[in-house]
Amino acid sequence: MLRQRRMREQYFPADMFADPAWDMLLDLYAARLDRQPVSVSSLCIAAAVPATTALRWIKTMTDAGLFVREADPNDGRRIFIALADGAFSGMDNYFEALDE
Repeated sequence: MLRQRRMREQYFPADMFADPAWDMLLDLYAARLDRQPVSVSSLCIAAAVPATTALRWIKTMTDAGLFVREADPNDGRRIFIALADGAFSGMDNYFEALDE
């Protein structure tokens, strides 16, 4: 799904379809399935919007209880972002519904 969203940018202006919250949800869902941590900077890149916009969305999604912040145990300067359990379940249910 992420790949399909990026392919649109070959044919239409990227800002025409900006949806950073959804892009972040997709990125974090895929990362959780792959058991990979996602840093704040990586999530900003995945959002495909300016960093300030992405950081605002991360705060909004964290405040809404969809994302959780986790300190990197190996580097106190880095923060990882992950899907909250409820958001992960919601994404699972969404993809299951698409298959029906």
